Amino acid sequence: MSEQKGTEFQSTSTYVASKELLASVNVAIALQKPLLIKGEPGTGKTMLAQAVAQSLGKKLIVWNIKSTTKAQEGLYVYDTIQRLYDGQFGEEGVDDISRYIKLGKLGEAFDSDEQVILLIDEIDKADLEFPNDLLWELDQMEFYIHETKRTVKAKHRPIVIITSNAEKELPDAFLRRCIFHYIDFPNEELMEEIVKTHYPNVEEKLLKNAMEVFYWIRSIKDVRKKPSTSELIDWINALQIGGISADKLREELPFVGVVVKKDEDLETIRHRID
Repeated sequence: MSEQKGTEFQSTSTYVASKELLASVNVAIALQKPLLIKGEPGTGKTMLAQAVAQSLGKKLIVWNIKSTTKAQEGLYVYDTIQRLYDGQFGEEGVDDISRYIKLGKLGEAFDSDEQVILLIDEIDKADLEFPNDLLWELDQMEFYIHETKRTVKAKHRPIVIITSNAEKELPDAFLRRCIFHYIDFPNEELMEEIVKTHYPNVEEKLLKNAMEVFYWIRSIKDVRKKPSTSELIDWINALQIGGISADKLREELPFVGVVVKKDEDLETIRHRID
């Protein structure tokens, strides 16, 4: 584990954060509250946690949430199947239940000897009760393992970052415990800075024209899936690799499948060009 680099989060060489986002992260750290991040897909919500870990020199633990995820899985799992299997084959230590307790991601964060960054990614994918089921643990920073009668209490309160794509409304009781920040879509000035963190030597004309086309596509009302920051970065990379002339971007839309992912959106854009 690397040493802590500072007490406040700052933009890194690969992640450019707005002043408002920097302030939200640092307020959440100071108040020891979870930071709830919302924003369009592709605006860097997940990458934020990686950047915070890099900036502060801390380990990152990621809990990816799915539609079937239960809060209990983040605490611990009792592997009864493995214990039964070991018992059938005469393995030693079957009576030691603690051997079959596997800490989940939240449990790992609590049990860590050093403060970590815990990312609970896409919390809105789980059912509506999932956030409420974590209230006690996130408030008290502890949970009880019934099988071993052990309380797992956080040795160091983790810095908790929670992302949501706003697929579902989160409970008010959960929201009250969080610091909230919505990542606005970057304006052109910030977007240029973001792109240059990835491609510092990008040709200025190519970058200017690509961004012009990108924001034009996003401005079209009938485009259903508006391209994201990550897709612009990928598109510029494809244009550089392909040696595409900056003058032909809007007329020819080379490698357009990198930024436009729906047939109907592509038809809408080509109709506007024609």
